[in-house]
Amino acid sequence: MATLDEMIDEVKSKLAGYTLQQDRITYLNNVNGITTTATAITVGSSSNLAKGVVEIDDELLWIDSFDKTTNTLNVIPGFGRGYMGTNPAPHSRYAQVTLSPAFPRKSIKQAINDTINSVFPKLWSIQSTTFTFNSAVSTYALPDDAEDILAVTWQTIGPSKEWLPVTRWRMDAMANATAFDSNTTVTIYDSIISGRTVQVWYTSQPNTLDSNGEDFADVTGLPETSRDIIILGACHRLLSFIDAGRLNTVSAESDAADTKIPSSAGTSASKYIYALYSQRLQEESGRLYGRFPTKIHYTR
Repeated sequence: MATLDEMIDEVKSKLAGYTLQQDRITYLNNVNGITTTATAITVGSSSNLAKGVVEIDDELLWIDSFDKTTNTLNVIPGFGRGYMGTNPAPHSRYAQVTLSPAFPRKSIKQAINDTINSVFPKLWSIQSTTFTFNSAVSTYALPDDAEDILAVTWQTIGPSKEWLPVTRWRMDAMANATAFDSNTTVTIYDSIISGRTVQVWYTSQPNTLDSNGEDFADVTGLPETSRDIIILGACHRLLSFIDAGRLNTVSAESDAADTKIPSSAGTSASKYIYALYSQRLQEESGRLYGRFPTKIHYTR
């Protein structure tokens, strides 16, 4: 089972293959690590020190100056810690320090979550809820995250432990919230024995990932087989804007790069990755609908 941290590393490794760029890294060498407010950062190597952005764990820091004799980076006061909306955090000794990261972990995490949000309704999470049937009541509230109903069953009486399908039901996604404390309800028209348990299986939008240790399948609700789709989608989103850094065509750096790699190389790679993403999304969507089809039912 893959965690968010492992997915970020996988995206970085794939992007490095397409950009032919390896990030320059060193390590944090403050004996006791650094706190959330520390501005003097000692690193293990001085060979790549420079002003600009560095990344430690998930935090970006803006380095204003450096001292190669002591291997010390000095963070700019004020906005230097927690740069670009990242969270200032304590970091332990020997934590990886990435100098001018091509794809910051914050951006990769955002691309992963944007992709998770975008795959619905082709891919969805499967949830269930139960309630006790009352013969005097026909309509029941569903959880707010319910998007569509896959199946409705009820538990029969006796030792058989059989759950019979409900063949007549209707879902209302615009129910009166005052009456039901939910905008989504299911109305059941079958004759069910009062007091029996009814179970509703429904689809919902996948959840996004927040902390690095969260498991992909457990948190999102998506099948583990769809993980590569999210990776491809994140790569496509990040590669789509890689050419933007080369728009200044009058610079010597841009001219030199264009002699080896066309200015549209990032866009071309992004289109290729998007084609792979679209193919896998279609395949996984067909597999999901084939395994969990919406049960045939009547609405009255």
